[in-house]
Amino acid sequence: MRRVRAPGTGPILILAALFVVATFLAWYFTWFGRELSDADISKYLADEKNPRHVQHALVQIQQRMERGDTTSKNWYPQLITLSNSGEPEFRLTVAWLMGFDNQAPQFHESLLKLLKDQEPLVRRNAALALVRFNDPGGREELVAILTPYPVRAPVNGVVASSLQEGATVARSTLLARIEQPDNTVVQVRSPLPGKIHKVVKPNGTQVSQGDEVLSLNSDENSVWEALRGLSLVGAAEDVPVVESYANSTEVSGKIHEQANLTLKAIQSRIKPS
Repeated sequence: MRRVRAPGTGPILILAALFVVATFLAWYFTWFGRELSDADISKYLADEKNPRHVQHALVQIQQRMERGDTTSKNWYPQLITLSNSGEPEFRLTVAWLMGFDNQAPQFHESLLKLLKDQEPLVRRNAALALVRFNDPGGREELVAILTPYPVRAPVNGVVASSLQEGATVARSTLLARIEQPDNTVVQVRSPLPGKIHKVVKPNGTQVSQGDEVLSLNSDENSVWEALRGLSLVGAAEDVPVVESYANSTEVSGKIHEQANLTLKAIQSRIKPS
């Protein structure tokens, strides 16, 4: 007996196949693990209107630098250009990347500039990268990672926030809203990942531009990296803040161990008076 196929299944199968192919291609062309040619890397780095392209190229350059591939030097001029980009994501990634070649004087110069960036994460990455250059210029920024970061009101108004002390936040998490006298609402978002250390201006409080609304403690990975950096460039005046982590019962074993190692390293460099 002749088998009769249900009408209309052909187009449906074709559409389903096209959907699978489209999904695969979308994943393939956005997956950062996909190897890029030299030409693609140059093209992607210049495509600042497509942040994923830039980030993909930066990941590929980092991988080459990590394995000692000298072809990565071909894109150093473009990395310098990106360090001056108006996009914070590019600047913070490039700041980190520059630490992988501590023999490049142009990177050293750019990192010193990034140390004054308005974005705290850019400054932090620059400070950590400078450690690889054996440059203590970012020491104060490393210490700042270990202390609460003040988040200030960008405008005058009344605070509206439901976040509590101890709450974990990611970068760009909405921390508060400030309602201005003309009923305009301005959002205050977290510039850093971490935890809310203290709520200075609770919900319903009137604030002026520049007032501290709350403070943030850094996330564990940032604290660990800062402690590692200070083990190499820390000074005598940094001992108290490092000791606070070494003696704390509220930090993880990983942080406690690194704080003690950092403390010993700093103390070994302090000359007897």
